Amino acid sequence: MSDVQKVVLAYSGGLDTSVIVKWLQETYNCEVVTFTADLGQGEEVEPARAKAEALGVKEIYIEDLRETFVRDYVFPMFRANAIYEGEYLLGTSIARPLIARRLVEIANETGADAISHGATGKGNDQVRFELGAYALKPGIQVIAPWREWDLNSREKLMEYCEQHGIEVDYAKNKKKSPYSMDANLLHISYEGGVLEDPWTECEEEMWRWSVSPEQAPNDATYIDLTYTKGDITAIDGKEMAAHEVLEYLNKVGGANGIGRLDIVENRYVGMKSRGCYETPGGTIMMRAHRAIESITLDREAAHLKDEMMPKYAELVYNGYWWSPERRMLQAAIDESQKVVNGVVRLKLYKGNVIVVGRQSEDSLFDASIATFEDDAGAYDQKDAAGFIKLNSLRLRIAASKGRGIE
Repeated sequence: MSDVQKVVLAYSGGLDTSVIVKWLQETYNCEVVTFTADLGQGEEVEPARAKAEALGVKEIYIEDLRETFVRDYVFPMFRANAIYEGEYLLGTSIARPLIARRLVEIANETGADAISHGATGKGNDQVRFELGAYALKPGIQVIAPWREWDLNSREKLMEYCEQHGIEVDYAKNKKKSPYSMDANLLHISYEGGVLEDPWTECEEEMWRWSVSPEQAPNDATYIDLTYTKGDITAIDGKEMAAHEVLEYLNKVGGANGIGRLDIVENRYVGMKSRGCYETPGGTIMMRAHRAIESITLDREAAHLKDEMMPKYAELVYNGYWWSPERRMLQAAIDESQKVVNGVVRLKLYKGNVIVVGRQSEDSLFDASIATFEDDAGAYDQKDAAGFIKLNSLRLRIAASKGRGIE
């Protein structure tokens, strides 16, 4: 362990990472650099500076990455309409490649030998952090304390804090947080506590960003989202930066009871895990993006995108953001988005996101052809007979050979 002189730690300022700072200093006899990212988690990150200083940390990085996070990670993922296992909008997954990148960049800037994180050995995040780090710097050493130490319970962590004089916000009352939570501008996730029984309904008090649909306003809220090349660039005609878009949609979505999810998912490490997620802005974005694509994308291009999406979502979930295959898929997806321009009008009502209008100068919807009224010769219905006959040819041949339905 003597070859490690300096480590860059992904540091939140909470119990686990505060213990990790001291543990790294003692176990590896090394200097620790802390990196705290503001990804819109809704809590002040600046207090992490004082906590790190109290632990003897000299080099402290605290960065506002909200715009980078949404513009360069969330928006590209939503161009793909990515959903893992049909439900999960990948809120935690998509934050990890950005954190991994900054860990590696800071290691390069400070001359650190290794990076470290507080992810446990049971979860997906250890994989995501480390796959990202190795993709960006193959020779980097990764220290994962949860895979090395014997501090495998909250009680042991608290005892360690008392023994080493580590100040923790809730150390005095020794209350255990009922959930393991992760938050950023895209979502909040909740795991643990009563959620470990998949039959038990979560408490209403758990949710932080949204009202229940039952308590949402009785009057609907209408919003117009303007798209430019697949990304939302304005709301109700007002131009906004990427992170401002998501902040606004979280607020209006949460106020209308939108974005709650309770699922059991398959972790990459092999186990099933029950989690609850609050993703109000992302839920709105997903519905609206599919609506603008419905009038701007060619049918076969849209269907090909849908075929690629599960693979793309799996790559993001499993931590392969920096892989060549994800970048290949992204290039194809971004090519399709050149025509995804226009405005979508949504009605938000008691947990529902309802599309009520869509318009675009790049629209492929032709009312003169689609109309049920007189189309003035725009479409010759007689052409359909030959189309059907040719497409039924293989079925007719098979039936003539006795291969009909049994």
